[in-house]
Amino acid sequence: MTDKLTVSVLGTGIMGAAMARNLARAGHAVRAWNRTRAKAEPLTADGVTVTDTPADAVRDADVVLTMLYDGPAALEVMREAAPALRVGAAWVQSTTAGIEAIGDLAAFARAHELVFFDAPVLGTRQPAEAGQLTVLAAGPSASRAAVAPVFDAVGARTVWTGEDGGAGSATRLKLVANSWVIAATAAAGEVLALSQSLDVDPNAFFDLIEGGPLDMGYLRAKAGLVLQNRLSPAQFAVATAAKDARLIVEAGERNGVRLDVAAASAERLERAAAQGHGDEDMAAAYFASFDEND
Repeated sequence: MTDKLTVSVLGTGIMGAAMARNLARAGHAVRAWNRTRAKAEPLTADGVTVTDTPADAVRDADVVLTMLYDGPAALEVMREAAPALRVGAAWVQSTTAGIEAIGDLAAFARAHELVFFDAPVLGTRQPAEAGQLTVLAAGPSASRAAVAPVFDAVGARTVWTGEDGGAGSATRLKLVANSWVIAATAAAGEVLALSQSLDVDPNAFFDLIEGGPLDMGYLRAKAGLVLQNRLSPAQFAVATAAKDARLIVEAGERNGVRLDVAAASAERLERAAAQGHGDEDMAAAYFASFDEND
């Protein structure tokens, strides 16, 4: 197979749009679809062909990449694309779908004779735009060369977790990583809220921990978005983070683990979304510490 592929990108939100651009810049023929076509149209400036339907996007594609809201959304869109899917095409499923959904997606792939790769990514808007994501991937060794050019275009590193995409090993690792990201973001917001309520300059806290084991670049980055009012455009939106937090809680419950911090973080994110911050960066969970009228 040539290194220059025909790639279909289904879902062009924060991550999908960046991935489509980087695939086109790498020389691949890219067709993209998004449920709201206007959100995909800017990709035409980068040489991406925007289509009206998922079926139009996947027709004759070597690789289909899905980056949609959740597992059910990915399955629904692939069902719409089904009549045009090419037997033997690779399906790179990068939606954070959750453990339970992976089985349904893999079953669809088997039924349509697709080579299924469970391939969520680590990273937010900035690394996505720079092609510096970390791809967590599970799929058959014999077919990895077919998707390597795609992973190379969107990421700086690929971490292989298993041979069977349907087993969900990459998704499991992604949920573990996201549990830390969400917990750290919630803690950053609460530090700022508590500082405000106690009339403490947050910079006094940052000075206190500087250079020590409690210091953390991610804490400073997320706090900075709040303090400098740079919550839009989102690196990782509140609404999406809330969905991921719920998937993490559900995964814990199904495996006999109570995840109190993840559950509380999900509630904070959902509260912030209800206050109108759903499309802002997940650091906007900070606002959940206050009544809406504050």
